[in-house]
Amino acid sequence: MIPSILPTYNRAPLSFVKGEGSWLIEADGRRFLDLGAGIAVNALGHAHPDLVAALTEQAGALWHTSNLYHIPKQQELADRLVAATFADTVFFTNSGTEACELAIKMARKYFHDAGQPERTTILTFEGAFHGRSSAAIAAAGSEKMTKGFGPLLPGFRHLPWGDHDALHAAIDESVGAILIEPVQGEGGIRALPDQCLKGLRALCDENGLLLILDEVQCGMGRTGRLFAHEWAGVTPDIMMVAKGIGGGFPLGAVLATERAAAAMGAGTHGSTYGGNPLACAVGCAVMDHVADPAFLAEVNRKAALLRQRLEGLVAAHPAIFEEVRGTGLMLGLKCRVPNTDVVQAGYDSLIATVPAADNVLRLLPSLTITDEEVAEALTRLDAAATALETA
Repeated sequence: MIPSILPTYNRAPLSFVKGEGSWLIEADGRRFLDLGAGIAVNALGHAHPDLVAALTEQAGALWHTSNLYHIPKQQELADRLVAATFADTVFFTNSGTEACELAIKMARKYFHDAGQPERTTILTFEGAFHGRSSAAIAAAGSEKMTKGFGPLLPGFRHLPWGDHDALHAAIDESVGAILIEPVQGEGGIRALPDQCLKGLRALCDENGLLLILDEVQCGMGRTGRLFAHEWAGVTPDIMMVAKGIGGGFPLGAVLATERAAAAMGAGTHGSTYGGNPLACAVGCAVMDHVADPAFLAEVNRKAALLRQRLEGLVAAHPAIFEEVRGTGLMLGLKCRVPNTDVVQAGYDSLIATVPAADNVLRLLPSLTITDEEVAEALTRLDAAATALETA
């Protein structure tokens, strides 16, 4: 008999009932150090008092009206995102998948209204993850995500990661945009070098293409800048955001330049819940922290500390770990043993991590993790590795 919850998840046998900062409390009382943060969602940790206060205040005033009317907190959050980024305009969604849908629509509508309706092809890259809607899986193209779900939405050309010759050869009169994650999350914590992102921006400019960045996982302070592309000193035309922007409350967004978004007039897109008062109240509270240069400086300091300690962990356990990857507090351990074994050993040592492709263990702690918690994380990871070595 099929369970009451559709069995699409391979869940760990854990039921967390409370969260406190970087800690998760299981129903049986065990305290787990959380290095997953809800897959890079809980940017400020669990039950951050400022987020709780913002949500509680808004919940006591107004939950939902729909986008038939102006939403003051939505306007405030949009204004703050525009002021802090390359963007001229913002559309709010409930998730990163929904943001991907709009980003694709926006790019194609741009060329349609520009009198180039044939430019529908979007170049994407091996290892990508852009969500699980029909458009998002077609964009990523991996068999793991697409098998059994055909026919797939056409208009995507999948390229090898890091193959510059293939990229240049793929550009023809049908291509309108390039879609890429500055740091692949699901793909194994693979960071695009700054020089390559600069090259993509130049390539788009030379060929009249739109550059779409997926910063759903690597944005909102995760890499030590508000958005990861800032390290390269370039800007996209369209950007997908979600996860950390709501700090745990469902919220996503598409940020765009006026030029890229100009074709998206009234009636071209919509969302019943997107940008509702509850989500945007929390989003504004998140921005109070992650857009603060002092907060981001602390993220960078703690990221350097964590990476240094992880390098030592790899050196101490060469049979378990191969290398450290990533940037900021979006780090990965390339494993020599199955990464799922390391995840399970971590559970046994009361630490929660997230597996990724290429046999990588993702470490995505709250951006508010303390130095003491970093030290405790390494103690528990060391215990997990030792347990695997002696098994």
